[in-house]
Amino acid sequence: MVLSSPQGLRQRKAVDDGSGDSRTQFKAECGQSEKPRQSHEEVVWGKTPDGEVFRVPTTHDVLTGLFHPRYPKSHLDILNLSLLGLQLVLFYILPRPTAKLFFLFYFAFWRAAYDAGLGWVLTKQSKRKWMVREIQRLGWLDEKRNPAARNWIRAQLQGKMGKDYSFDELPLEYNTWLLFRQLVDVILLNDFLAYCMFAFACFRVPEGLSFPVHAMRWLGGVALVVFNLWVKTEAHNVVKDYGWYWGDVFFQRGALVFDGVFELAPHPMYSVGYAGYYGLSLMVGSYAVLYVSLAAHAAQFAFLVLFENPHIERMYGKRKPIALRKPISASETKKIRKANSFRKSLSSVEDNADQLSTPAATEGETATDTETETECEGKPSSTLRSYRPTHPILLENTISQHDLHHKYFRRDVVILHNIDLLRSSDAMLALLLVYVVLGSILPALSYHATLVLHFAHACAWCMFHSLGLGLLLRAQSKSKYLVRHFLKHYHYPSRDHGDGAVQEAFTNWKALYNISLCMTYTSLTSLAWKAYTAPAAWFEGDALLCHTLGALLIALHGWAAMESFQVLGVFGWFYGDFFMEDFPAHLEYTGIFRYLNNPELMSGASFLGLALISGSKLVGMLAVIRFVSHWWFLQTVEHPHMQKLYGDSLRKDAGFVKVIKSVASKNARLLESRAGRHAPEIKRVAKEVKGTFDKVYEETADVVEEFLARSRPKISEVMQETKVLLQQSRERLVITRIARDLSSFDTTKYKISIAPSQSGDKRFHIGESIKVNWQAPARHSRRDWIGIYKIGANKSALVTKISSGGMWVPVHNEEWDQDAPVDDTNRITTLGKEPELGTVSFDRSTLPWTIGQYEVRYHHDGKYNVLSLDGPCEVYVSKPVSLDLTSVREYLTYIVPLCLDSDPDLIPLSCGGNQEPADTDSPAARDVDDFSFWSEQQAKRICYVIKQAFGVEYAPDVVVADANLTALANRILVSKQLLVL
Repeated sequence: MVLSSPQGLRQRKAVDDGSGDSRTQFKAECGQSEKPRQSHEEVVWGKTPDGEVFRVPTTHDVLTGLFHPRYPKSHLDILNLSLLGLQLVLFYILPRPTAKLFFLFYFAFWRAAYDAGLGWVLTKQSKRKWMVREIQRLGWLDEKRNPAARNWIRAQLQGKMGKDYSFDELPLEYNTWLLFRQLVDVILLNDFLAYCMFAFACFRVPEGLSFPVHAMRWLGGVALVVFNLWVKTEAHNVVKDYGWYWGDVFFQRGALVFDGVFELAPHPMYSVGYAGYYGLSLMVGSYAVLYVSLAAHAAQFAFLVLFENPHIERMYGKRKPIALRKPISASETKKIRKANSFRKSLSSVEDNADQLSTPAATEGETATDTETETECEGKPSSTLRSYRPTHPILLENTISQHDLHHKYFRRDVVILHNIDLLRSSDAMLALLLVYVVLGSILPALSYHATLVLHFAHACAWCMFHSLGLGLLLRAQSKSKYLVRHFLKHYHYPSRDHGDGAVQEAFTNWKALYNISLCMTYTSLTSLAWKAYTAPAAWFEGDALLCHTLGALLIALHGWAAMESFQVLGVFGWFYGDFFMEDFPAHLEYTGIFRYLNNPELMSGASFLGLALISGSKLVGMLAVIRFVSHWWFLQTVEHPHMQKLYGDSLRKDAGFVKVIKSVASKNARLLESRAGRHAPEIKRVAKEVKGTFDKVYEETADVVEEFLARSRPKISEVMQETKVLLQQSRERLVITRIARDLSSFDTTKYKISIAPSQSGDKRFHIGESIKVNWQAPARHSRRDWIGIYKIGANKSALVTKISSGGMWVPVHNEEWDQDAPVDDTNRITTLGKEPELGTVSFDRSTLPWTIGQYEVRYHHDGKYNVLSLDGPCEVYVSKPVSLDLTSVREYLTYIVPLCLDSDPDLIPLSCGGNQEPADTDSPAARDVDDFSFWSEQQAKRICYVIKQAFGVEYAPDVVVADANLTALANRILVSKQLLVL
């Protein structure tokens, strides 16, 4: 920790005794950067959290005060010297093996006291001023309540300080800090000496090293120790005792300044300031000392991360809003505009060179695109298909770093962060990592084990290609799953009308499909190659026949695939009609499709061919799996989508099937004419057989569909219940604190009621403040609190066993410090007999931000005994009356401020937000619809409300990227139009 240099808070002149002058001087010193004036006396000023300004006395360093014989020794100093002397005596009398073990655990004790003990105490002091309040509660410095403790502490501190120290005139915070400093001295010195004793006990001379190596070892060790001492000394000269003993946890003396040794390395007292550990490890030549040093250094870094950094951020940090659009510098703006104008000029030259015709009004945007042409008010949802927001309001956004960031970065993968397996590049990255890892960890396998592994690999890709991608494609057909996914998680420009999401979904689908197709046949070929054994005699048995038939089947598959691609083209090959509605697609029964409706079934021919060539039952089994899975794909995915898309124009029988049926009917009539009197019986048996097969097929299909239909809601219900159970298990209290003194309170006099909302009932729009009226007897605990819970979350009406999740408010704010009561004593409001009435308000983070039915509970004395409850009240989300740009934007002007806690620094100017002075003076002023966030949680609230109101989902990153009412309204309209089924 580094604090201000003396120029920031030291005043080199005599100071008047008046407290008012002292306050004025402290404010001037902290608020202005005036140069101090020279004087004979250096005065340092401090300020308590309550605003009291005091003169900070001179302090002495610990070594001088502890070891100099002229300085008096306090009882704590005597304890410290005794502990240090005990270590030296034990090191002298204990055998070396015993000394190693003893000082290892002794050092671990003092290191834990430093990093864990002091870290815990300082964290509580930083957050709640815990040490100061505990001393107030115990009365250690109160002459009336505990004079003995006060006199003892006074004697200990006065002996350690100089003549300018006055125990009675200094504030409680400063005296508490001095007392805490005594404890720190005991811990720090014993921690240091215990480490040294452990290192000396482990001393050895490493064998097998030459003299130059020993010399370099000692020189390096001594250099590191000297460097350690220099860093600590320089750091102390910068931060003084105030920073060395974490004085800013108790009182304020200025802002942070990084200079001197603190410019050498980050956190030098915790990083390079421990170089002596490794220098001593080199000199004693012990690996045990080295690893203990590493563990102790790691513990010190934990202290830095868990206490020091959070304290600095809490005390000196400043919140920065997210998505704040600040115009970039004028020079950068000119550079960007120049680049954009250059691109436009290039584009216009290309247009003139190509002599393109003037586009129609419906083919592009015009300068008059200022509002939507179609409104959906009062129309059924089916009319949304005709709504095409081709004329959104064009936003004249100023150039800002926020917009440039979301232009060039869109949830990019950093190592594995933000990985999305529906993005082809991410899927290939994951696939590559899996293959590399599995290839490196697989042990040497036998031939049969290798064959089984290749079969499992090929089977997995075969199932993924047919079932995995089939389910993904079916979800796209039914609910536009892939398009929804990209609309939800990625930001697209407001003028692309949703085309970017469709294109990106289809582009990634094509890549995934191609990867799967290649891996399916590659894994199949690898399996066949592993299983293949060249025949010893080609012309004996059926070896040559199997190879010939196999090659013909593979060639048949290749021919069928090329013929299919020639008819389908790239659009049909990648199932483009599942994604693009504006692409001119129509049925053409040409080429191979004249004969077959589904020539893709011939893809199984290569499986059968390789099975014949390899002679492997595993390849043959894979061929059967491939045929069944692809048949499922055709019947469950492709045919239903084609039926929905093309309806009656879809052909029932292909040419091949028609010919076979024609031949079969002719042969049936010929057989019937020749069968004579047996013809009716043969006809009846044929019909029964055909009917049996049809019935079995239909029943099987019905059973499968019924199973899927029934299991889907059950699976969804199980997943929802699991989610609720996980949420409740996280919220459930480990120990429910219950008061034992309820017999002294009249519980019948506690009452609580929910105040009506603005609409006059107990229905509150999400984000709307909920007021609760309460009544309690005069002698009630001032630490009572009220929580809000979902109906049914708590089974008991007497004790609450579920955490409120932050949705609670105290009855008396002054009795609570954040989420902890001020002290452990019951405070009585008054000695009268009249009940006390009051009102509390749930707002901002204390509100429930999910819709549902809720109840409020009045709890006793900071514990979980329920004295009264009221409910239910409903939290709901309203919906706009129509789906046009004006209505949606107007709706967002209502819900966005609610989700942003109505903070004027965050909400748009059009909703009453604050206008910054920089905005008014800037030539490119802030857009009136721009808003920002303090945290991503506020963006999640907006996403949740939009999902409930409009039925479209967005990730918080998308809302943060827009951060504009009009842009967000445009996005919602485009999503609604794009996702209409």
